[in-house]
Amino acid sequence: MQRICVFCGSNVGRRPSYAAAARDLALELGRRRLGLVYGGGHAGLMGILADAALANGVEVTGVITEQLRILERGHSGLTESRTVATMHERKAMMAGLSDGFIALPGGFGTFEELCEMITWTQLRIHAKPVVVVNVEGFFDPLLMQFDRAVEDKLLRPENRLEVIAVATSAEALDRIASWTPQEGGKWFKPPRP
Repeated sequence: MQRICVFCGSNVGRRPSYAAAARDLALELGRRRLGLVYGGGHAGLMGILADAALANGVEVTGVITEQLRILERGHSGLTESRTVATMHERKAMMAGLSDGFIALPGGFGTFEELCEMITWTQLRIHAKPVVVVNVEGFFDPLLMQFDRAVEDKLLRPENRLEVIAVATSAEALDRIASWTPQEGGKWFKPPRP
């Protein structure tokens, strides 16, 4: 495990615990000598995360589109910044650079990125863990929706288990470090590309 991709909001949000979670995650990445891959913005929780990571000696790679560089004020002080043409390219590059994914609170973009990485795990496009840091129960409604999809037989129970919810950044990184892909309760190796 070398780099973790983090999805989070381009706004700070109204709860101080969201910014605290971003700082805590940056501190944990530094302690464990892991790199950060994120959306490349300087606004909101993304900016707090990147600044705190840099302050803790973390190598930070931002992946951003030209459009978002303007909208979200691209961060100019990163270890590495990559600019791509589309959001699809952005997610593919972020996934390719990362060994696992963590979601902190955020809006539509965070939800979309989170769900796409879960889907890629389910479809075996990659074999990488996806963890949400459920700050003050922020992700509870989404997790309940996933449970409802299982209850209504729209999602297989074993695929629901591929979404890991934890309370702290340290626990998120512990879970990523110990994660092994599963399908149907049986250990499997991902298919070769």
